[in-house]
Amino acid sequence: MIVQNASIDGTTDISFTIHEDELENARTILMPVLGELGAKRLNTARSLAKLSVVGIGMRSHSGVAARMFECLGRAGINIQMVSTSEIKIGVIIDETQAERAARLIHAEFGLGRLLPATAATQPLA
Repeated sequence: MIVQNASIDGTTDISFTIHEDELENARTILMPVLGELGAKRLNTARSLAKLSVVGIGMRSHSGVAARMFECLGRAGINIQMVSTSEIKIGVIIDETQAERAARLIHAEFGLGRLLPATAATQPLA
């Protein structure tokens, strides 16, 4: 997941996810180029998970993102990043909430069989 947004101070923030196993390698590669890019700092976070709703039916059914966000919000699950496409909505949440969030989303959309948490979520750095 890659998300870019303009900050209040006119700089651009770029956030991206990688597997937690690659965090130290990424830090080693990125630190030397921060100056070249004019970057102020490199922030990292651990213990995050990506939860996605995927389906071609989202093209013709509006409101999927709203239902997903409302479902997670009612449960007090904070969404830290969002990425959308025509057929996929992905959110970054705290890893400790991943299994619960997957179960809630499955229930919200009336999905039958729940996949094991390891298949439904991906730990990220």
